[in-house]
Amino acid sequence: MPAVALVAVVAGVALVLAAGALGVLVRLLRAAPAPGGGPEVPVARLDERVAGLGAQVQQLGELVRRFEQQAARHHGEVVAGIEQVVTSGHQLAETAGALREALASPRARGQWGERMADDVLRMAGMVEGVTHVKQRALPDGTVPDVTFLLPGGRHLHMDVKFPIDNYLRHLDAVTDAERAATARAFVRDVRARVKELAERGYRHPDTTVDAVLLFIPNESVWSFVHEHDPQLIDVALAQRVVLCSPVTLFAVLAVVRQAVEQAQLSRTTDEVLRGLAAFRAEWSRYVEAVEVLERRFATAQRGLEELAGPRRRQLERQLDRIDDLRARRADAAETGSDVDEGGSAGPPDVARTGPWEASA
Repeated sequence: MPAVALVAVVAGVALVLAAGALGVLVRLLRAAPAPGGGPEVPVARLDERVAGLGAQVQQLGELVRRFEQQAARHHGEVVAGIEQVVTSGHQLAETAGALREALASPRARGQWGERMADDVLRMAGMVEGVTHVKQRALPDGTVPDVTFLLPGGRHLHMDVKFPIDNYLRHLDAVTDAERAATARAFVRDVRARVKELAERGYRHPDTTVDAVLLFIPNESVWSFVHEHDPQLIDVALAQRVVLCSPVTLFAVLAVVRQAVEQAQLSRTTDEVLRGLAAFRAEWSRYVEAVEVLERRFATAQRGLEELAGPRRRQLERQLDRIDDLRARRADAAETGSDVDEGGSAGPPDVARTGPWEASA
């Protein structure tokens, strides 16, 4: 019960006792005569005081009842919350146990790591078959889990299989000695895995970058490794192995995707430049053809102008002479005189003979 409710109960009890004592005193005073025949004791005032105390006791009783109801309700809420926490704890323990049993199988751990890697690849915007491929065998027979396709025909390989047997034993350990021993064993397993990955044919100077990715599918495992073996990152980098948690793998993939996009943009830019060069060559040929056609049109224009100008005037002049000659012959026919080729009329004998004949 809350402290406020306890204080209210104590105060109520005190008031009840005081009211009872005053009630007894009033009854005694009513029953006893006044001593020495003196004035009577003011019993009415005592009755009023007792009535006031009774009202206060009643109010305190109501307050105590409200406090008790609130306390009962709060107690029920606390009990319900505790039961919910206990239920959640049982469910979490069951889930952790099921996960531990599932991860006890190496095959299940491999599938779990692949699923986590797929989630990170999808969130990073990687597309299978475009930015990476899975389970592609290499010429030496090794099969990396993921191969990233980089610009320039180079590749970056990643393996998602990670040893966590001793890490699970560390979580199940009861004593400090067991936890320390399993932690040391787990660190040894991780170093052995790094060495094994470095000795595989995942790095080739002509076809791959000089690094291999080792995916750790859980942030807590990644933190545990670096906490218990601070030199591990230097040892791994010296062997060209990069340890990646889900968060760090996302950052690496962001860089890889940016490099791929830049390479694609560069190839697109080269294609655009080649297209512009081809367009310029075609444009030069087009301009030459237009210039040739323009010269031909100019020649035709000059010929047309000559036909419409001097040639036309010469033809019209000849037509005018013919019309004039016809008109003169028509006039000569009416007058009976001949017209020579020059258009002049004269006597018939002179027109038929030469000038020397006429003078003779």
